[in-house]
Amino acid sequence: MTLAPEEIRALSVDAVVAAVNAGTLSASAVAEAFLAVIDAREDAVGAFETIDRAAVRAAAAAVGGGPLAGITLGVKDVIETADLPTGYGSTVYAGARPLWDAPVVTIARSLGAVVMGKTVSTEFAMSGPGRTRNPWNPGHTPGGSSSGSAAAVGTGMLHAALGTQTSGSILRPAAYCGAVGYKPSFGTLVRVGVKALSDSLDTVGMIARTVADAGAVTAALAEAPKLAAAALDRPPRIGIFRSSRWDLAEPATREALARAAAAAEAAGASVVEVAVPDWFEELYRCHDAVMGWETPRALAHERAVFADRIAPPTRAFLDTLARTTRADYDAALARIADRAGILDALIGDCDVLFTPAATGEAPAGLGATGDPVFCKVWTLLHGPALAVPAGFGPNGLPVAVQVVGRLGRDAETLAAAAFAEAALKDATS
Repeated sequence: MTLAPEEIRALSVDAVVAAVNAGTLSASAVAEAFLAVIDAREDAVGAFETIDRAAVRAAAAAVGGGPLAGITLGVKDVIETADLPTGYGSTVYAGARPLWDAPVVTIARSLGAVVMGKTVSTEFAMSGPGRTRNPWNPGHTPGGSSSGSAAAVGTGMLHAALGTQTSGSILRPAAYCGAVGYKPSFGTLVRVGVKALSDSLDTVGMIARTVADAGAVTAALAEAPKLAAAALDRPPRIGIFRSSRWDLAEPATREALARAAAAAEAAGASVVEVAVPDWFEELYRCHDAVMGWETPRALAHERAVFADRIAPPTRAFLDTLARTTRADYDAALARIADRAGILDALIGDCDVLFTPAATGEAPAGLGATGDPVFCKVWTLLHGPALAVPAGFGPNGLPVAVQVVGRLGRDAETLAAAAFAEAALKDATS
């Protein structure tokens, strides 16, 4: 198969894997097609912490096949790699090299994926922004903490990139950068070798160009083929859920939610309004209490030994979190003990919920990464959630809708998200 670089880049994950396994396309040709975009755009976007082009080419040449054969993958800098530095987004660990890859990276390589580099993370996946700029407008944030992963995919540098989410660190940057963000059900992808913030919240997930690509890569890494074969036997029943903090949604986000609802309904879905229960606001306090107790302890060593080297925004955030009491933490865990039941109660007789993915377009400036407010509760409840592009706001920047499903029902949630993605494309074409 002789394809131009732009034709190679246009292929889906499934098409690339099929062609590389069939021997009609080489992983080297795929890598070169994406390296060309990196070479053209990286200086302006700053998505990568580290790229070793010689290592990329050697890895691509060695691909013999597999479920991810030839797929270009970015790895967030809080996920450990032995052959590339892992600094956790902080000068504290600049240049540090772990002794081994995180298992999720080992698995990806063993399946034929080509790791293109380490993508920029905010410091310890928290507050201190990195150098990455929004690919749609360099004066705006790409979001965080999976800043580089979202910007790289949004720029077309990668098929997919690994990210992590403790509040909104996959979905929000994906929304800002015009990519698909997928936070799978808690524990779907192994977290060993990932810099910990909150044992009860941290989730490894995927940022990709399409819902299908996100599902395909995650399915291979999790050995869960049903995620790649997600399909609906009928149009979904969708609940519009505005949350108790709807007042924080900017007009661009409100319009994106309305646009997604109208497109889904026009495509045959049943769309209904879902009332926000009085107790929903309590779940925000639960998220803050869980993160507030667990995160300062996860970073106890850094706070004790390297406090003067931690960036001021990160240090201030940690100091705020450290005010959480054990009683607050225990009460929060008790309140959310039945996470699946809480999600079921919120979703009701719908298949999924549509809710905001972010407050609006990516904010101007690079000193902060935006507000994760519309993602926090869904991270707390451990169910699957996706950010699906839903057009553009008044500044020409991407906006998205969040699709939320039941705990462990990732295949159905992916299928509903793909339905929404297709409906939105049809509505805007």
